[in-house]
Amino acid sequence: MEKTNRIENKLLNRVEITFRWQHIGMATPSRKEVMDLVRTLEPGSNPDCIVVKDCNTRFGQPLTTGTAFIYGDVESMSVEPEYIHKRHEQFWSPKAPETEESSKGGDE
Repeated sequence: MEKTNRIENKLLNRVEITFRWQHIGMATPSRKEVMDLVRTLEPGSNPDCIVVKDCNTRFGQPLTTGTAFIYGDVESMSVEPEYIHKRHEQFWSPKAPETEESSKGGDE
């Protein structure tokens, strides 16, 4: 995978990467494979804060291009639409579910 452009967007607390991947002799990469390779392009990034956008594979060519956003923290990801969160939630680490007692407070 080759990084063709890297922009630091400090206002949104993210790094925007444009990439190009020649996958000769391989099938079209899955979203998980792309996320893992994007993580290697930005060492130290949190895998739960990576969003892959615009992933396009050329017909008849082993070439995939796209854009990925690497956020600084989970709170910064609130600018992404809900469908993006649903699309990526299967790849993020599971969150600890809140118990009903701790969210209600003490009514005793």
